[in-house]
Amino acid sequence: MGLRGAVTERALPGSAKALGADAGASNPRALNRTGLGRRSTLPVNPGATPPNLWFSCQAMRRISVFAISLLAACAPAPSAEVTKSLAVDAGPLTGGSGLQGLASAPRPVAAARSNQEITRDFLDLAFRMESGRAIPALSRFEGPITVSVKGDAPKSAIAELSRLINRFRSEAGLDVRQVDGNQVASINIEFLPRAQLRRVVPTAACFVVPNVSSLAEYKGARGTAQVDWARMTTRKEVAIFIPSDTSTQEVRDCLHEEMAQAMGPLNDLYHLPDSVFNDDNFHTVLTGFDMLILRTFYSPELHAGMNEAEVAKHIPGILARLNPAGQGRTGSLKAIAPRTWVTAVEQSFGLRGGNAKAAAERMVSIAMAQGWSDGRLAFSYYALGRSQITSDPEAAVRAFAEAARIYRALPGGQVHSAHVDMQLAAIALSTGQSEQAIQFANRAIPVVKQAENFALLATLTLIKAEAHENLGQAAEAKALRLDSLGWARYGFGSEQQVRARMSEISALGNRGKRKG
Repeated sequence: MGLRGAVTERALPGSAKALGADAGASNPRALNRTGLGRRSTLPVNPGATPPNLWFSCQAMRRISVFAISLLAACAPAPSAEVTKSLAVDAGPLTGGSGLQGLASAPRPVAAARSNQEITRDFLDLAFRMESGRAIPALSRFEGPITVSVKGDAPKSAIAELSRLINRFRSEAGLDVRQVDGNQVASINIEFLPRAQLRRVVPTAACFVVPNVSSLAEYKGARGTAQVDWARMTTRKEVAIFIPSDTSTQEVRDCLHEEMAQAMGPLNDLYHLPDSVFNDDNFHTVLTGFDMLILRTFYSPELHAGMNEAEVAKHIPGILARLNPAGQGRTGSLKAIAPRTWVTAVEQSFGLRGGNAKAAAERMVSIAMAQGWSDGRLAFSYYALGRSQITSDPEAAVRAFAEAARIYRALPGGQVHSAHVDMQLAAIALSTGQSEQAIQFANRAIPVVKQAENFALLATLTLIKAEAHENLGQAAEAKALRLDSLGWARYGFGSEQQVRARMSEISALGNRGKRKG
């Protein structure tokens, strides 16, 4: 969600929005041109009981741009606004609400870390900006929070908002309710065409602004103290801007992330493995940890205007009450990542230009020098793998495997390692290793369902279908393609986008068939 000024910004190396398929996928890369024509002797072992995958470097030279996209991560947005970054390849999408009831009752996993760690995380989320600028006072709404919807809202948006409000009420204990769109509410959600939003914040998929209720009002106040989050204590009015012509999943993801930031913390922390308050953006819906943070944020012991020291006195007692399981757990406190590492992230994922591999190597070097063993080290290896796909596939596989090994050891890291499995499944499919592709997909699919990332679920299911096709199992392949359609419509939006993704994955399968 990156916060750098008047509006809050979601930076997305790892977002579903870049490709529309994988929450860890994005910018296409050039094809591998290493010229290697031998079979690699590198087995991929990204975690416990992994598939035994071997990669043909010669085959890697011919992987499509889509396959490389699946193995990349998306660029964080270089915006001064607090936004959710724009999908780099997303054209205007219309329709495609997906299957009714696709997202059934949410099944968030409770926070699984120590309250001591969560206390430090809460203070860093509430009293820091991503730039490192301190926030002098706790800022929140006082009293009931109303939400209104304006503009050309997709029908699916109303259902998703209702579902989200129910979660806020039941899981975070917040007094939130929707009111008529003609009313000025605490939180005003305005749906506008993507092109119109791009003219204001070119890199944003959606964004949230304080002290305004409409885009027209924001345009008049932009760059003034009125829309400076750090000057606020009691929040009275906030506006969220979301494209009206995008997929159901992007609408849902925007609602989750921007609503949470409209009411709660303004910062993101790269070391959080179990939260949307993380600029790696692997999580697309609010987690159990996020709801705990929001419940803590609105605890009766706290009030708007308290400074950090005052808040810090209350947080241990609040967490002992709200999260008793965290009292007996051990953990280590995490310092905020240094700006040099964040800059390397931005360079590796294309925000600042330059050599992606060199920047990723700096990420790994800084992470190791800091002594990290958490998601930041894993993300550094993830970036390194993504940067070497075209130049050194064996090294890329090793980096991805190391990222997966670290992610699997982290509470909440299952979602991240599922992205790695998707990437490896795409490589396996395109290099004629269908059984291995199926194993990777099978391991990732339950995690992705739990995380409600239906675009990624559709991609994994389609990869699995192509693998079955290549093994001569046509009936299984047909059933899987049918299963994927509802998820694909929800995740990608239009029938045209769905057909395009199916065609691209089919092309990977065809390449693999020629090599199998």
